[in-house]
Amino acid sequence: MCRISGIINQNISVQQLKRSVSLMCDAQQRGGPDDDGIFVDESIGLALGHRRLSIIDLSAGGHQPMSDILNNTHITFNGEIYNYRELRTELHKLGAGFLTKTDTEVILQAYNYWGTASFAKLKGIFAFGLFDKGKQMTYLVRDSKGIKPLYYSSSKNTLTFASEVRAFRAAEMMFEDDANWRIRFLAFGNIPEPFTTLKNVYSLPKSNYLSWDHQTATYNISKYQASFVSTQITNGNEAKKKIRTSFEQAVTSQLIADAPIGVFLSGGIDSSLITLLANQQKHASLNTVSIHFNERSYDESRYQSVVKDKIEGQKFSHLITQAEFDRASPSVIAAMDMPTTDGINTWFISNFAQQDGLKAVLSGIGADELFGGYPSFQRIKYVNRLRKLPITTLSLLAKLDNRFKRATYLKYNHYLADYLFLRGIFSIEEIADLLETEIEQVASILFGDIPNKDLGPYNKLHASWLETNLYMQNQLLRDTDVMGMSNALEIRVPFLDQDFCNIVDSIAAEVRFGNRPKQLLIDSFADLLPESIWNRPKMGFTFPLQQWLKQSVVVSKETYHNRFASNTIDLFLKDQTHWSKAFALYQVQNHA
Repeated sequence: MCRISGIINQNISVQQLKRSVSLMCDAQQRGGPDDDGIFVDESIGLALGHRRLSIIDLSAGGHQPMSDILNNTHITFNGEIYNYRELRTELHKLGAGFLTKTDTEVILQAYNYWGTASFAKLKGIFAFGLFDKGKQMTYLVRDSKGIKPLYYSSSKNTLTFASEVRAFRAAEMMFEDDANWRIRFLAFGNIPEPFTTLKNVYSLPKSNYLSWDHQTATYNISKYQASFVSTQITNGNEAKKKIRTSFEQAVTSQLIADAPIGVFLSGGIDSSLITLLANQQKHASLNTVSIHFNERSYDESRYQSVVKDKIEGQKFSHLITQAEFDRASPSVIAAMDMPTTDGINTWFISNFAQQDGLKAVLSGIGADELFGGYPSFQRIKYVNRLRKLPITTLSLLAKLDNRFKRATYLKYNHYLADYLFLRGIFSIEEIADLLETEIEQVASILFGDIPNKDLGPYNKLHASWLETNLYMQNQLLRDTDVMGMSNALEIRVPFLDQDFCNIVDSIAAEVRFGNRPKQLLIDSFADLLPESIWNRPKMGFTFPLQQWLKQSVVVSKETYHNRFASNTIDLFLKDQTHWSKAFALYQVQNHA
């Protein structure tokens, strides 16, 4: 797990090329504190940069950027390839030789033997830049679930890429702010892919690779991962058996590490299940990291104890207080690569895991999206009903009842409008007031640049698509990566294992979602999961931020000159609006 960067530019000196890539690496240093390196090919104006977090093969043999034995193929790689041992064995039979025990070298040799077809063979979390000197091609590749970030920009025969947007700002190149990021952020609570806070800097789509031709200085983007098609599973017992087998394999494969590894244990269904399965593999070498609060309504330590009593290994637990939150808040804000209304919780537990000596952990992200764990799975049917109402009725509802403030999004025939009704932070009218612009301008930016999609009927599959491809992709995965890596911690997500997700996708909706959230997942591990863990109200991994932020700089009235923004802060102080709105306004005012 690392941080990567690179520039292709024949119009600047080699010295400037090295300096810019070095600055990009330095900006991402917290995500790769163990080693650094730069590879340069002066003949084509290419530089690849790398910051290393050593997890597999901790020796100097894992130094990057790495070259193959013939010095023809070069790579800077961020991530983990979980099936690298199997691929290594297969490649060895074909005649491939290896100098290291790294998964990085396996990627190089896989490419040498199979070309771009090798990308689809990789199972794991990854983003990498690969230069083929013989073909005069450079490839940027991102994993099939979009777990690892990869940003790029191209203009005037130049290609620039990095793991974080902050690296582009550090490169001493002309990257301007995207004037529209505030509109997107106030609507979504994040900057949705492919956009960033910088103009002409985009996120490479998951399951895709960018091919840069050095001879023509042009590129194209292609999908390498074909859509999964399988016979639908309609039998509940068969579904449970396959869920159990494939998830056990996912957890096992993601425990591979030569550095200390553990599990985030919150006390919920997802983290508890991963912990209990990991314990079967790691036993005394398993580490768990948990947090708890003095505020009882947010504290899950009693549920964490139920699981801890069943496992071996070290069990780290940390109390977070208002004072601790206040002390660390500047570091949390600084760690954000782009504005977000989430990620605070991940920063704290990642910071504690790093203090506990861990370099990698397993997290429960993905289960809610796959098995219907969010309220949106129940609310999706109301979207269908509300869409049938006249626009005037929607506007009236929004004025009469704050619960329907976001209903005016449904004036717009776009799948993003459905999502923003379910999960948006501010309504489209509120955003116009906050930024003192026209409603039509806000709508054009939110919906005009993104082609519409027909997601089919408003059912739980529809909700799952929205949660997976919007909330999880743009909020949870991005924040998890940034906050974990800012603490030199790799966070792995076994619920997003490629083979496991393929199994889940093949299960008929009525079996997959059942009569209650996550019923299929619970039933698949009925003998392993204690009833006290699953037979209780869902809490989620949340902090007492509604209370804590009232004492923070977020509510400083001199920060807000806009009347609507100031009124929103007043409502927050009276507990009449959610903390995420106040936190979003603070970032809009203060993001550099």
